[in-house]
Amino acid sequence: MKLSTQEIQQRVEALGPWFHNLDLSGVATAPDHFLGDYPRVKWRHFAGSLPQDLSGKSVLDIGCNGGFYSLEMKRRGAARVLGVDFDDDYLAQARFAAEVAGLDIAFAKLSVYDVAALRERFDIVLFMGVLYHLRHPLLALDLIREHVVDNLLVFQSMQRGSAEVDPAVGDRDFWDVTPFERPGYPRLHFVEHSYAQDPTNWWVPNAACVEAMLRSAGFEILSHPEAEVYVCRRAGRPAGEGAVYPARNGAA
Repeated sequence: MKLSTQEIQQRVEALGPWFHNLDLSGVATAPDHFLGDYPRVKWRHFAGSLPQDLSGKSVLDIGCNGGFYSLEMKRRGAARVLGVDFDDDYLAQARFAAEVAGLDIAFAKLSVYDVAALRERFDIVLFMGVLYHLRHPLLALDLIREHVVDNLLVFQSMQRGSAEVDPAVGDRDFWDVTPFERPGYPRLHFVEHSYAQDPTNWWVPNAACVEAMLRSAGFEILSHPEAEVYVCRRAGRPAGEGAVYPARNGAA
């Protein structure tokens, strides 16, 4: 049964606060978002970097929050869209948003560290706005590559520090400290207590660090369509970085 505007508004308020500003049949879920019409303002900058037609494709949205990107993937015709998050409130929001939109999207409670339990690979994996909330960010990227990405990873992270990116180099002498002083050297800033009133903001990388971490985890960067967004392809690991994390319960 189709809900009235008033009923949608009541449910939106009951499920709040929302971080994703969604348009649910004319009802905005976060109209006063401090980042504006978020995440739509970001999506506009990289939407063209993904196929318009996802017919027959599978998509995994890790850290789906209120479901914005899951909805957009399904609107492009993806055969299967699975959104996962570890926050019950976000999952309730995402399920309601999909219901109002009339879109068949699956949602599940799952930690990024447990993605092997899905026992499934996806054509496209979205990993948007999650890295800096993790105690073990590189482990998460390793697990994603090993267990769920079949082709493309769409990655986004908050960044701070220099936007410069020095060319990747090999080994250096122990006494050569100059690279560490350059603004384009990879840096992952640790937040000990809280940042932006959010105690789950643990790490904030600079641009060089994002690119280095993606390469180290075994991803080839195909495009960088937005300041914080990278479209990557699953590739081989760099020489000497062959760490493999086994799936739980023997999952492949």
